[in-house]
Amino acid sequence: MTYSLNRFYKAINISKQAVSKHLLVARGAADIKAQLVLILQEIRKDHPTMSLRSMYYKIKPEKIGRDKFEHLCSEWGFKLERRINYCITTDSSGVIRFPNLIESLTAKRPNHVWVSDITYYEMNRRFYYLTFISDMYTKVIKGFSVSRSLRTIFTTIPALKLAHKKYRPAAGLILHSDGGGQYYSNEFVGLTRQFQIKNSMCKEAYQNPQAERVNGVIKNNYLIHWKPANENQLVKLVDRAVYLFNMEKPHKSLQYSTPFEFENKFSFAKDNLSKAMSRQRQKLATFGASSPSVAGQPVSGSDVSSANKMSKVIEKRSTNIRH
Repeated sequence: MTYSLNRFYKAINISKQAVSKHLLVARGAADIKAQLVLILQEIRKDHPTMSLRSMYYKIKPEKIGRDKFEHLCSEWGFKLERRINYCITTDSSGVIRFPNLIESLTAKRPNHVWVSDITYYEMNRRFYYLTFISDMYTKVIKGFSVSRSLRTIFTTIPALKLAHKKYRPAAGLILHSDGGGQYYSNEFVGLTRQFQIKNSMCKEAYQNPQAERVNGVIKNNYLIHWKPANENQLVKLVDRAVYLFNMEKPHKSLQYSTPFEFENKFSFAKDNLSKAMSRQRQKLATFGASSPSVAGQPVSGSDVSSANKMSKVIEKRSTNIRH
């Protein structure tokens, strides 16, 4: 096979290295183009009648000229005279598509499923990009980043590194996102493999509603009222908003606990129940399963009353969290 390929390269007067370089360049271009779709969707939602020319000067995309930008926007359906499709994703060569792993999945514990999305914040006529990763079960925002660039190394990678360093999830965690290029780039996929995280993607926005809600809350409930004046303030205020969201904002779906409180209650109940069951097994081992004072008897109420109570809340919560 190698001999045949070498003969082919020689026949068309081109080197194998040149072909490889061309493929790498093409893949890089595909990633950049795909990453633009996310921000274009956001702009179209807020500015339904903005022209492609205005969108170009608003975004100032890296490595793509004005005419090429407008051509791509027309291909993707963002041109005004064409029907706008908010769920479009590029089908460029080399794009990786991961299956939707949470379509019929119920999150049952913290760090079972994380969801992520990228949004933009406009300040001083410039776009900044906010990336959030939150826990599907407890709603805790686990990681985030603020960037002036839409590139993967400034958006999803720092957010994921922050979340993983702080929470150290077990292998098998699912990370669910949209089809943006920042979630399938070589760098990001390499990081999820290193952390033993399973990649999951949706095809349409409604399949990632929690991540969309987090974007809206941080922007519309906090930042829009605080009005950061520069990049340093934006970074500090996003950090503050995440803290308030996690620590002080009650959620109806969490029985009006804050995300942090709910996650801690889960851990408390799980630890207490585990300790109670361990004591039960020790008693059975000591007295024997035939002992009338132990066999078949539950652990004392003083041992697990709080654990049982929270377990019921957790079970109720589990049945309500579905995608």
